[in-house]
Amino acid sequence: MPGNILLIDDEEQLRKLLSRIISLEGFTVEQAGTLKTAWAQLAQKEPDIVLCDVKLPDGDGVRFVKELKEKYPLIEIILLTAFGNIQDGVQAIKNGAFDYITKGNDNDRIVPLLYQAFDKATAQKRSAIKIRDKGTYTFDDIIGQSTLIKQAVQLAQRIAPANTNVLLLGETGTGKEVFANAIHAHSKRSDKAIVAINCSAFAKDLLEGELFGHKAGAYTGANKDKKGLVELADGGTLFLDEIGEMNIDLQAKLLRVIENGEFIKLGDVKTTKVNVRIIAATHRDLNRMVEDGAFREDLYYRLNVFAISLPALREHTEDIPALANHFLAYYAAKENRPILHIQKEALQLLQRHSWKGNIRELRNVLERATIMAEGDTILSEHLPFDIQKQDKGSTSLTLASVEKDHIQKVLRYTNGNKTKTAVLLGIGLTTLYRKMEEYGL
Repeated sequence: MPGNILLIDDEEQLRKLLSRIISLEGFTVEQAGTLKTAWAQLAQKEPDIVLCDVKLPDGDGVRFVKELKEKYPLIEIILLTAFGNIQDGVQAIKNGAFDYITKGNDNDRIVPLLYQAFDKATAQKRSAIKIRDKGTYTFDDIIGQSTLIKQAVQLAQRIAPANTNVLLLGETGTGKEVFANAIHAHSKRSDKAIVAINCSAFAKDLLEGELFGHKAGAYTGANKDKKGLVELADGGTLFLDEIGEMNIDLQAKLLRVIENGEFIKLGDVKTTKVNVRIIAATHRDLNRMVEDGAFREDLYYRLNVFAISLPALREHTEDIPALANHFLAYYAAKENRPILHIQKEALQLLQRHSWKGNIRELRNVLERATIMAEGDTILSEHLPFDIQKQDKGSTSLTLASVEKDHIQKVLRYTNGNKTKTAVLLGIGLTTLYRKMEEYGL
């Protein structure tokens, strides 16, 4: 069912026209003529999508995209401009915009774009909160025979049966969620739910509501009581991913849950009792945050009873062949094709890469390589150019030619579906259109 839209434009006639068109599609539309009014409305109710003009009386839409995404990362934003400007469009996409379109010329694209943006916003909210009856992964699902991975698994196995809180430390993409699920699956709470939330995905007020719930009438739009995730995790495990992003005021409420097993819902006067085990995770240096006053020292020590550090992929590259084979088997099944082999030279390139996104980045690279491969083997040329360029023998390939060929292959794979192509390439639609024009595709 279509969601909520905030339309920001200082042209009242256009705003009313767009609002009427969008409303006919079933979306609920709120309007604002300035950024000041928009911020006030955002503080009251978070929409799924913001449709915003670039030039406004009290600010610039391109800059607004960055500010909005920092505060409300789950909202998708589409920028409207009276005059197409490639430089602005590129910057808007870099700042996090879903797309950048020209008024008049692209009017027929607005409604389809809203549906696409809504699908993405909905998917992101689903991935930010996960409630499972049991752990999705066990320790058998953790791939790797390196010393560092074995040490991390041994520590996790040792603490799993206890009720002790656990703090998982490591860079983004190192598998903290997999470890949290495995710990829960091997705990005495495994017959109860594991409830996970990514703290970085919600603004402070929204995170408080998601965690602790509310009573009917607590705020505008709160028409009935809502159980928070802490209550839903009662008897089981609460996994707080990116705990370092939690506002310091909320940290005090979480500390009360840990110390006393109780909390107060928004709009309530009575306490709610719970029995939950906390597994927290972060890529931040919480000790440094404590020193800087950004994280409560008492909460840090209550969470840091048992800490497990997960290594970055560049620190255990000997596990890359096993991880690669696992992901290739998964994507072969997903695409209903035979399992691909990986060329020795391509595997060596993977092992030399720095992997800033760690295992998650490796998984994405192999998904794209599966799409690119036309035979039964993944070759060096099927890898992203920044990985290929480590091979000194590939200097005859220019960036432009590799990029053009890559876009063509993905377009063929999606049968010309530009939205799906942009998603697989990891770029915005505006960027894809610009690249297609640049390369004459």
